[in-house]
Amino acid sequence: MAPGHIYLDYAASVPLVDVARRAEVAYEDAPYAGANPNSLHTMGRAAARALDGARRDLARCLGGGFRPIDVTFTSGGTESNNLALLGLAEGARDRDRRRNRVVLSAIEHDSVLDVVPALRSRGFEVGLVRPTRQGVVGADAVAALVDRDTALVSLMSANNETGVMQPVADVARVAHGAGAVMHTDAVQAFGRVALQLRDVDAVSIAAHKIGGPVGVGALACRQRVRLRPQSFGGGQEQGRRAGTQDVRGALAFAAAARDCCEHIDQRARVVSQRAHDLRDALCTPDAGIVASVPYDELPASGRLPGIVSIICPGIDSETLVLECDQAGYEVSAASACSSGSLDASHVLLAMGIPRGEALCSLRISFDHRVAWQTLAAFARTLTGIVDRRRGGRAR
Repeated sequence: MAPGHIYLDYAASVPLVDVARRAEVAYEDAPYAGANPNSLHTMGRAAARALDGARRDLARCLGGGFRPIDVTFTSGGTESNNLALLGLAEGARDRDRRRNRVVLSAIEHDSVLDVVPALRSRGFEVGLVRPTRQGVVGADAVAALVDRDTALVSLMSANNETGVMQPVADVARVAHGAGAVMHTDAVQAFGRVALQLRDVDAVSIAAHKIGGPVGVGALACRQRVRLRPQSFGGGQEQGRRAGTQDVRGALAFAAAARDCCEHIDQRARVVSQRAHDLRDALCTPDAGIVASVPYDELPASGRLPGIVSIICPGIDSETLVLECDQAGYEVSAASACSSGSLDASHVLLAMGIPRGEALCSLRISFDHRVAWQTLAAFARTLTGIVDRRRGGRAR
């Protein structure tokens, strides 16, 4: 990060937290550092015990009755989602050949939606559920596409662009009522709010979204459901995911998760209030810069704390991001994973927001470490940028 720049893109990736950094240092100092946790010798067994400890911590932080044996380590949220979509759908079809349908929402992350062609090539039909204008995917809308041929339903816990929470527990009951498996992509929500996962069969999470290292994630999948592996070569992770595990990354991930879960309610209240105040500072008539966005009609409990999505009519997202960067603030246009796209956000378009407005969206995201004074200064800076771009007519 450039010296003096203020990072406000936590929804894309969170700066490493101190507890994760200390966990990495402790690993490097441990006698089993560098040992393969699948080896039978003393150092290998020590590494395996450390890895199992990280597995226990993550299962505890997830809650919902998930057990350590359910946790499979991956290289991140993308691999976790890929493995869940393909592995669970094929696993369900292995048990019942009639189940050849997968139901997803139209606002899922690219690591879910980009799996659709692969699912279709393997013989699955894919149904996409559109959200309401407020960005919520209702259980009734899902139920309209779920039938006895459905293998898998997947709905994210919270959207990575808007922060809108989704009714995952209600949708899980719809899925199970038809005998289908239920997965949720909780990469954006895990560690920020308490999740309701009792009725969910599998959940994806990633370390770098909570202040852990980049390049490690997990898929928690209950033993009662079948998950067909998508990689081969070593039989690690109970045969669900081949490849030597990153013990250092897993330990840092677990440390960050413990820290988040220990302070989750307190931090959520603080960050939610700061997001509310920032939204007010940007969206009041006095600011004169931001169009009304329909998901702001939801109560604070319906949105993730720390994500503020706005629309600046008449100024494209790329211009806004570059102007903010030049002023010393790092923000993003919708999802960082699709920032190379020349089109508008698929999430905003699915919500019914006109393309011209969707092309002018901006996402500001942060955690408890970003003070209100910093956010207030950013609001003044953005107001000035928009005012200047509009030739002093913003007010």
